[in-house]
Amino acid sequence: MGIVLALCSVLLVSGAQLLMRWAMMNLPSASDPARLFNALLSLPPAALALVGGLFAYTLSMLCWFLALRRIPLSKAYPLLSLSYVLVWGAALCLPALNEIFVWSKLAGVVLIFGGLLLICWPSRVKG
Repeated sequence: MGIVLALCSVLLVSGAQLLMRWAMMNLPSASDPARLFNALLSLPPAALALVGGLFAYTLSMLCWFLALRRIPLSKAYPLLSLSYVLVWGAALCLPALNEIFVWSKLAGVVLIFGGLLLICWPSRVKG
């Protein structure tokens, strides 16, 4: 159950990052607080996405707290790196985020995923 909660946390935080990125691309700049505040009050889709992202982030933290009660940190913490992989891949697939493919970022994602496999792969302990 702990792994499931940790994975839910990873999925929720990844979704939250994508929602918040899209929201901030479509809301007025924070350098003009009055305009941003007025936009938020009028509840355009971007404001709702921002609220949804913040809510997903909060749920992610709740799942993470519950996961940490059930599994060791040494097993749970590496799973967080999955969010980097998921967000990068999803950002490339979602045209609204305007992300471009860069080979060096793919290499970084491969290294992250490889490291995750090395950390989480079950090992045989003789003894």
